[in-house]
Amino acid sequence: MKYTFPGVFAFLLFLTTVFACQSEEEIKRQRYITEGILVYKNNCANCHQPKGEGLAALYPPLAKSDYLGDKNSVICLIRYGQKGPIVVNGKTYNHPMPAQPQLSDLEVAELVTYIYNEWGNEKKVTSVTDVTPILKECKK
Repeated sequence: MKYTFPGVFAFLLFLTTVFACQSEEEIKRQRYITEGILVYKNNCANCHQPKGEGLAALYPPLAKSDYLGDKNSVICLIRYGQKGPIVVNGKTYNHPMPAQPQLSDLEVAELVTYIYNEWGNEKKVTSVTDVTPILKECKK
């Protein structure tokens, strides 16, 4: 395939136009989601499954989960884990979720942005400046 200068130029102009039309907030959201996917795959997908459907009676779903209604609790749960029964969509799960203290506040924010954009009907960023004070409150 032969590339001509006008064709390459037109393609680059198209890409510039597409990205120039996105707001800074949308670019940030996409960056958080991309990083959040990686954090999810490395820390969450093994139990909650790649599509967030959970695993039988062991691990609750994230997709279509009523538990996502309380974002502060989800943020705390990610960092500090969960022991004891938890009710999700009317079903009780009693398998502990390990804490994820190795995740930085930014990684928690990226993960939460991904989860809520993928399964929580949000189209916005949960920034590190939102997450950090919530994580500090969890400790109390």
